[in-house]
Amino acid sequence: MREGSLDAPTRHPIAWESEEFYDKEALDKETRRVFDICHGCRRCFNLCDSFPRLFDLIDESKTGELDSVESTGFKPVVDACTLCDMCFMAKCPYVPPHEFNLDFPHLMLRHRAVQCRANEVGFAEKQLIETDRNGKLGTALSPLANRAIKRDGKVLRPMLNRVLGVHQDAELPRFAAKTLAAQIQGETIKVNTEAPSFGRKAVLYATCYGNFNVPEIGLATRQILAHNGVETELVYPECCGMPQFEKGDVATVANKAGNVATCLQPYIDQGYDVIALMPSCALMLKFEWPLLLPNDQTVAQLSTATYDVAEYIVELAAAGLSAGLQTMEKAITVHMACHARAQNMGHKSADMLRLVPGLKVNVIERCSGHGGSWGVMQENFPVALKQARPVARQVLKQEPDVVSSECPLAGLHIAQALGDDHQAEQLSHPVLLMARAYGFAY
Repeated sequence: MREGSLDAPTRHPIAWESEEFYDKEALDKETRRVFDICHGCRRCFNLCDSFPRLFDLIDESKTGELDSVESTGFKPVVDACTLCDMCFMAKCPYVPPHEFNLDFPHLMLRHRAVQCRANEVGFAEKQLIETDRNGKLGTALSPLANRAIKRDGKVLRPMLNRVLGVHQDAELPRFAAKTLAAQIQGETIKVNTEAPSFGRKAVLYATCYGNFNVPEIGLATRQILAHNGVETELVYPECCGMPQFEKGDVATVANKAGNVATCLQPYIDQGYDVIALMPSCALMLKFEWPLLLPNDQTVAQLSTATYDVAEYIVELAAAGLSAGLQTMEKAITVHMACHARAQNMGHKSADMLRLVPGLKVNVIERCSGHGGSWGVMQENFPVALKQARPVARQVLKQEPDVVSSECPLAGLHIAQALGDDHQAEQLSHPVLLMARAYGFAY
């Protein structure tokens, strides 16, 4: 056995259909095995709050070792994990194929699956992650909904906080007045037949956030691709299930995976590529769904056909982009979202923006601390904001004209950590600046 591993990390299928997966005694045994290895290594001490909580729990125990820690003390460690995957992808030397076989995020997922089966997920948390229902209501009633979620609201926001357990100071995403699907319904867009990539076809998986909250990302992507010869269709059957995944409701996620994969299969059969507009959703389609349904060939085909939006544009650039990129004498700081980094594809958003003449691109590779619905809850928001402050300090040091994150939710959170200390323009996604460089109004 060697210390650490130089091999590419691999992941095992998630055995959520096995009863042993939910066996509390077996789970406790595996948790103690993993936690003891983590305690002896501590390389992840600065990634998120899970690891400081774990190490403090052990250090403050009677023996200073895991043997004197009660299993009831594990819950705060589990609760602090945002499933960002950075310990697995970037830090841990003991992930498979190393014989220690550590997968800390999926161990935390297993804990949450046990909690979910025991109906220990709170009512408020369940309502917050119903993104499709909330999105439909939010867009239909966007003026009222956006008033209700404003942080400085004196009447509606405090009511929302009490019902859902959201922190008063947490910034919540606004709803669009019109969904992405509604905005492009019946609208044709001219495809550049002279472009080097003419003949390629892509289906845009809108994602719940892209459909209900920031449709401009999908609109910008569509225009960039058409300019570069790519014919596009928009499809949005339902959410990818990442919000439910974070709460351990793996059966619901597996059902969503099957439904969405079935819906997208006819496009894949016709030669379409699949582009997910949000990194968390691309991660689900590429990596998590095949681990939940390892024997589903439709899910497997979707996995290999899926691209992150910036990843796709960079691939087009290899064949040559269409003319028209304007010089932009600006500096942009791009935050590399954890769920983009977990796709193991490199800094594709930064690579995309470096195609723009004159644009100076700086990169920040650190977790924003948001973690989806996790970071807005009463008990988590202060911790989440603390984790975002090192990112904010880097932004301030770089003094960019524009700051953006590959994850719009992370971008909102970073903006909160920045406060009024910066003058940089906020963009919800780097693809919007790419669209501007082509002369499209975003």
